[in-house]
Amino acid sequence: MENKRVELLAPAGSFEAMQAAYAAGADAVYIGGSMFGARAYAKNPDQDKLLEAIDYAHIREKKLYLTVNTLLKDQELEEVLYGYLKPLYERGLDAVIVQDLGVFQFIRTYFPGLPVHASTQMAITGANSAGLLEKMGVKRIVAARELSLSELSAIRAGTSLEIETFVHGAICYCYSGQCLFSSLAGGRSGNRGRCAQPCRKPYRVFDEKGRILNPEKDRQYVLSLKDMNTLRLLPQIIRAGVDSLKIEGRMKKTEYTAGVVSIYRKYLDRYMSGLDCAVSDEDEKRLYDLYNRNGFSQGYYKQHNSPDMLTLSEPGFRTLDDGWLCEIREKYIDRELKRKIKGNVIIYQHLPATITMTAGEASFCLTGDEPLPAKNRPLSREQLIKQMDRLGNTDFELDELDIQLEEGCFLTVAQINELRRSAVLGLRDEILRPYFRVASTGGKNEDMNQSDMKEWRPVYTAQVHTKAQLEAVLSQPDISAVYLDHTVAEPSEWAEAVERTHLAGKQCFYHMPQIFRKTQEVYYDEHLGDLFEAEFDGFLLGSLEAAAYLKSRNAGGMLVAAH
Repeated sequence: MENKRVELLAPAGSFEAMQAAYAAGADAVYIGGSMFGARAYAKNPDQDKLLEAIDYAHIREKKLYLTVNTLLKDQELEEVLYGYLKPLYERGLDAVIVQDLGVFQFIRTYFPGLPVHASTQMAITGANSAGLLEKMGVKRIVAARELSLSELSAIRAGTSLEIETFVHGAICYCYSGQCLFSSLAGGRSGNRGRCAQPCRKPYRVFDEKGRILNPEKDRQYVLSLKDMNTLRLLPQIIRAGVDSLKIEGRMKKTEYTAGVVSIYRKYLDRYMSGLDCAVSDEDEKRLYDLYNRNGFSQGYYKQHNSPDMLTLSEPGFRTLDDGWLCEIREKYIDRELKRKIKGNVIIYQHLPATITMTAGEASFCLTGDEPLPAKNRPLSREQLIKQMDRLGNTDFELDELDIQLEEGCFLTVAQINELRRSAVLGLRDEILRPYFRVASTGGKNEDMNQSDMKEWRPVYTAQVHTKAQLEAVLSQPDISAVYLDHTVAEPSEWAEAVERTHLAGKQCFYHMPQIFRKTQEVYYDEHLGDLFEAEFDGFLLGSLEAAAYLKSRNAGGMLVAAH
């Protein structure tokens, strides 16, 4: 049995969804703000509401992570990001989830106390890239959804970073962050938070001769994956070394968030307590009723690819169970989660009345007026209990109350209420104060002095995917460098391709595979001699894993970041 605390992380597409997620048992939520989040069409809270959300989480001993996981334009990075993050950083934001390495570097420079989580959109597929990010200062990686249990175990063995992985909800057909389908098909980029989900539409599939496959079905949902459900895999996922179990669904309804969280909370607690984790058919059905696309799959944890993961026919999203939905609303949406506190009241004649409120390590003590001698009706314990328990619109509920009351004392109801209100506000401040930070000044890059700019001229490069394209490019005098895709030539042909490119007066770079996993590592280890002997001028890299691999093998030449 693991001694570590495994986090249950929930989606929050709105402030209300955040509240419900905490009430249902989430340890943390991830939420987007008014900009730079990968779910631009969710009901993301504005800046003031985000500040309120941070306080709401911390009072309840929860965490809140902000999605800043789109790709930013230079102007946004230089002029907008600092002002957006500064008040959230100072309020105590627990972490930001980041895809853009420029955003990561910016945060490390101007907000060094803010933990950064590497988004799943970075496509972290192995221990090499995880180790590289650890050296850069990342606290947590959100692993690519395509990884198996054994690959997660390998990352755990190779790094001390926290590992977060998706356990429930929608899966992209493409590696997260690598898909340009929505951008190409409709001009709405997923990497700018505006994915139109073209993969959820029906398509005709043709073979190499142009014939429609399965003509009797005409169109099928061949790119639409079933939602993931790993409830039965939780013990194996935790044993693989995962620190945070992430539920997808910021675009889904609040009832979905609360219902899914409550069920995963139940089985996570069972596992961590050493109890039986066998999943009941009733709980499986409850997950199915909340949301599904023609059933569930267990994702990639135990399989690489499978037709069983596809919906194929038009997705039937849910089977409504009104009783289950009413239960969710009653337990987690209509009833707000409160922080339990302890109260201590001391009222003696000739001494100021004293109230102390305590929550965990935080405590606040307040003194008020001296009680008067009672003329008719002295203050009773019952009256004090009634007034002290009136915390309805606050973040708290009274769990314990200790009263030391001398007989014959009198305080008005207004005096008691004012003491209680002030003590509660003081306790609230004491709870939140340790989270507050002070940001450094500045944050906006100064305009570069034109006189300091060196003379420059445009350089043209070409990326080739076939031998025919390579031949065409070599005869173009304006092309100064060629990026040779890994699909163009066999290892035995690399040296010749480099030599011919150099003879044409151009540099030759090798484009490593966009996705780099164990299979690719084994392949390049087998052909490392060919790769180095070819004397490429450098490497074009589409993933951190490939970059870390080359560094670990002491590859020479320039490393160029791909788009």
